[in-house]
Amino acid sequence: MTIDLKGKTSSEILKYFEMLYVEDSEVIDVEVLESDIESIGYKAFVDLAQIFFMKMLTPFQKENDTIVLKFQKLNQKNSFHKAQTSSEKYGVESQFFSVDKTKQFTFLYHYQQALQFINIDSKKRVLNLGVNKGDEFKVIKDMLTCNEFESKEFIGIDYSASAIAYASQEFAQDTNVTFACQDINKLQASDLGRFDLIISIGTLQSSNIEFNATFMSLYQNHLEKDGSIILGFPNCRWIDGEMVYGAKAPNYSFNEMSLVLKDIHFCKKYLQQKKYRVTITGKDYLFLTARKIV
Repeated sequence: MTIDLKGKTSSEILKYFEMLYVEDSEVIDVEVLESDIESIGYKAFVDLAQIFFMKMLTPFQKENDTIVLKFQKLNQKNSFHKAQTSSEKYGVESQFFSVDKTKQFTFLYHYQQALQFINIDSKKRVLNLGVNKGDEFKVIKDMLTCNEFESKEFIGIDYSASAIAYASQEFAQDTNVTFACQDINKLQASDLGRFDLIISIGTLQSSNIEFNATFMSLYQNHLEKDGSIILGFPNCRWIDGEMVYGAKAPNYSFNEMSLVLKDIHFCKKYLQQKKYRVTITGKDYLFLTARKIV
């Protein structure tokens, strides 16, 4: 399908896409002028693709001053969010397991900034809840020297046995990194001790976890007196292998952030009362990062 939108305004283009019907995986070629790209901005067209659950393919110049933007419709049924809830919803055979958040610049940049904010160099014991295959540990490893990384103890917890087995193999050479298959709701039954840094990316908001109670328990029972916290709140969905901005809220057909903001506000207020400096950063993942005020 080829669509001529040359010289159209942003409002006209948006209205056209709202009326457009596209089959899953179908590619549409949208012709615009070079001046349209300069005026509206290429990023705006990338955002347009995400709004309508499409991804941008490589554009090309057709003739003279005409640019062809290629949009491919995502298959919204091809998403781990729709999988049956179980420990292996996030296992090695799942769609989720094929996702690597750290390849997304908006995730990687803000996660690295969060690690720098809490001064990862100074931490000795690090706990990651919902560690899956260990991507967040790999980012830390890349940021540190070998000696700095090896001087720290890393423990990763996940409910998926196959993900834990995979992560253990990936870090087999790192004797300071251990993984355990465990229910976060039952951490009190294990002798984990306390940590200088607790990380949890997109896990504490799971439907089977009571967020407020779990968060307070982590702070009270597993965080060192001057320890730090990094929590990642998904503000996106993974559809057909693409990270699409905006989380889907229950009972809404559009993106709605009230629940995410409610949890973030609770954590921020709680930690500020404990004399923590708290920042909220990010885009597709919102990072709450907290360090003790010295």
